[in-house]
Amino acid sequence: MRFLKTMTIAAAAVLMTVSVSKAQDIVDTAVAADDFTTLVAAVEAAGLVETLKGEGPFTVFAPTDAAFAALPEGTVENLLLPENRDQLVAVLTYHVVPGRVMSSDLAGQQVSPETVQGSTLMIDATGSSVMVNTATVVTADVEASNGVIHIIDTVLIPE
Repeated sequence: MRFLKTMTIAAAAVLMTVSVSKAQDIVDTAVAADDFTTLVAAVEAAGLVETLKGEGPFTVFAPTDAAFAALPEGTVENLLLPENRDQLVAVLTYHVVPGRVMSSDLAGQQVSPETVQGSTLMIDATGSSVMVNTATVVTADVEASNGVIHIIDTVLIPE
């Protein structure tokens, strides 16, 4: 319960900091947060902007710019090349789960939801922090008009 309270307070702080209103979709919410420039550039390069601005709902596990910077040198640049668009789409859609999944829906559970990419994630919300595969959720429940964003500290790469 302490985790959920901490995550709720952190999410509220993010929302107040970036002045996000529920009227903004997932893409606009990410743009307003200023810590997702790499993610937004990748979404644009993959041609997924309109999809993530769509009706949804979507749950997005959004890696920060620091998460992308931690990838091996050249990884991001390679993924952004036009000839690697399919691979980029696969990586990005691996971060998206259909539906609106709030932290309260996951509390105390281990679940393996299927991603839009088609593989499953391993989400462990039984400990003091929520893990999505090897990533830690650093801020949960950032609401958008068409879903929810959970901010993570690692880029998830499908097998």
